[in-house]
Amino acid sequence: MDTFDLSGPSPQTRSLDAVTGLSRKGLPRGQIGVLGALVLGISTCAPAITLTASVGPAASVVGDQTPAIFLVGFIPMLLVAFGYRALNTAMPDSGTSFTWGSRAFGAWVGWLTGWGLVASTVLVLSNLAGIAVDFFYQSLAILFRDPSLALLTENPAINVATCLAFMAIATFISYRGMTSTKVFQYCAVAFQMAILVWFLIALLAGAADDANPAGRVPDLSWFDPTRIDGFSAFSAGLAVSIFVYWGWDTVLTMGEETRAARGRISTESKAASILLVLLVVMYVGIAAATLAFAGTGTTGTGLGNPDIAENVFAALANPVMGPAAILLSLAILVSAMASINSTAISPARTMLAMAHYGALPAGLKRIHPRYKSPSAALLTSSIVASVFYAVLRFVSEDTLWDTITTLSIMVCFYYGLTALASTWYFRKQAIATGWKAVLAQVVLPGIGGVMLLVIFAQTLWDAMDPAFGSGSQILGVGLVGIMGVLVFVVGIVIMFIQAKASPAFFRGETLSRSDAVADAALDEQRLLS
Repeated sequence: MDTFDLSGPSPQTRSLDAVTGLSRKGLPRGQIGVLGALVLGISTCAPAITLTASVGPAASVVGDQTPAIFLVGFIPMLLVAFGYRALNTAMPDSGTSFTWGSRAFGAWVGWLTGWGLVASTVLVLSNLAGIAVDFFYQSLAILFRDPSLALLTENPAINVATCLAFMAIATFISYRGMTSTKVFQYCAVAFQMAILVWFLIALLAGAADDANPAGRVPDLSWFDPTRIDGFSAFSAGLAVSIFVYWGWDTVLTMGEETRAARGRISTESKAASILLVLLVVMYVGIAAATLAFAGTGTTGTGLGNPDIAENVFAALANPVMGPAAILLSLAILVSAMASINSTAISPARTMLAMAHYGALPAGLKRIHPRYKSPSAALLTSSIVASVFYAVLRFVSEDTLWDTITTLSIMVCFYYGLTALASTWYFRKQAIATGWKAVLAQVVLPGIGGVMLLVIFAQTLWDAMDPAFGSGSQILGVGLVGIMGVLVFVVGIVIMFIQAKASPAFFRGETLSRSDAVADAALDEQRLLS
């Protein structure tokens, strides 16, 4: 278990704060080590939930190339991670994408980048709560041997009420601070990972069983992305695969609360690097095993069956694990609760930073005097996510599928801008430093950023088609496209209202635009004086 280190920030951190204008926000220091950050990162990414919600939508557009698209989705994430690590080392701040975007591109672009992060996490919070509802009633159905209990999720009133209850429980745990969060997360992650390994083995054993007509031997062609039919299918599949990696950057929002690193790489950056490697191995492996067991048929447990696309593991639990199916259901339920709890870390800390610098109302920067959690921002994000899910659940029966695709669009947007922030912020310093710095801080993040913004534009355009995603539509326009545009419109409206009410941030007075060369020069000048 991580212990507390209250020794305070290193001289390097204090110097960086003085140079960049960044400042602490009242969060407790030294609470989290590499293992603790890694556990919280795994919980946020929630492999069990992510896979059950994404394998179906991915298979519906790329078929047998589902493992390939998950593998390809790792590439822009890896490229973006170089930029994240460089920015986090230079400017450790709980605002991450918002803060870095503001420093590199100015207040307006920085605000929209922060909004992209906050909107993404609100979308995924509602999605996680919806999955928790499904597996809660499925667990009850298995426990009491009454299949009708699993159908209770189809009742919108019961579904929404249960969802709100789960959100309230997870928010309460987060509200009590990082210490309570860590204890809960260690237990939840250990249970989730153990069951997933069991499920993976069972999938491969079932695929080799002659009694399974859909079972196949994994084929190397499944890992070849060039076999995907058309750029639109590739883009849609890639957007879903980017969703599965989403959340690793939550680790970096805890930069003000992690222990001081012993080497050049920060504690949170080490944890984020380990997390990304772990995720790609797990996602590609389980995607291939699921494809081998279930195939891509459009009936029964086939991954092309639209009736199970939102929640594949719910359909596969009994066929794969038999009497132990309840353990998979419980693992995903626990994972959902843990992920709601850990996912709330990111928007709460981003909103805290935005309020701290004057980009959002000052009331959101309140830190709980006892628990030292960003209580106001946390409650706000949880309430908004709950309302969003409740409204969408009555509009569309395919809430989970549609929110995943909308989330993917937002993730591509803010990840892409954050990666380009690294390219722009370090553009002069990296050239003077050497080719390694140019590659890691400028070129690779730049390629990743451009890739993600292209996927963002293509997917948002395609999402206007009423047949896109689950096929839900309003007046002939795809629901995913409507939600994507609506999220941006709401953000822009809030941004202009805040600019009118509190213009200091938007004039660059609280968080100024700069680059690495200017900051280094200012640092040297202050040291000499």
